[in-house]
Amino acid sequence: MKPLPPGLASPAALHGLSAFTSLRTHRGEALLLSEHLERLEATCTFLDLPPPDAELPELDALPWGLLRVTVTGEGTFYRHQPLLPPPVQPTGAGVLLSRIQVHPQLGRHKTGNYLPYILAQRHAEHAGFFEGLLIDRGGNAVDGSRTGLLLRVGGRYLIPDGGLPSITRAALLNELHTEAQAAPISPELLQRAERVWLCGSGTGVVPVVYLKADDWAKDYEAEWVGQAHAALKMPE
Repeated sequence: MKPLPPGLASPAALHGLSAFTSLRTHRGEALLLSEHLERLEATCTFLDLPPPDAELPELDALPWGLLRVTVTGEGTFYRHQPLLPPPVQPTGAGVLLSRIQVHPQLGRHKTGNYLPYILAQRHAEHAGFFEGLLIDRGGNAVDGSRTGLLLRVGGRYLIPDGGLPSITRAALLNELHTEAQAAPISPELLQRAERVWLCGSGTGVVPVVYLKADDWAKDYEAEWVGQAHAALKMPE
């Protein structure tokens, strides 16, 4: 047994008492920054943390980067690193509907209490899938481990009720000049969907071509959308 390092003896490290957001950068420009900071500030208010510092340092002019902004009781911190293309086939992504549940209150926020998302991603990767979907207590899909979910069902766009308000997904809907309705995304609804997309800062917008659950599976036709927008395309 070893003594706990001083750097881990904080509420942020011990209990996940922190808020964060991850946003894409392109040649040193932070994309969708105001939207990310607005969501981050709402989470800080929910967690009784100080508001995020809105002044960014000068960023390296990476071709594509991922900027993580983290707020703890000690202040606002950042990490900027190169963003590599995600391991997605040109045909689209395979997705696993996991049994991992989101927290009923924290699911709408990005916090340091991130274990369910790590577990869902591990389960998906171990099974050979790009993404794992988390569920609520009723078995409805709520979020991806690193992306937000968007469906088109009967010509209508639907987003999960209860998940993180995805900035990338909102930007896509704005690009498509349409709106989406929040609804419980049941397994039955997933099976009825004509199109499914994953939306995230690190991935851009990626179509789902195959979804696997415990007792059913479905193939989808891939439709690549939003690829002319720097915050929505897959990083190169």
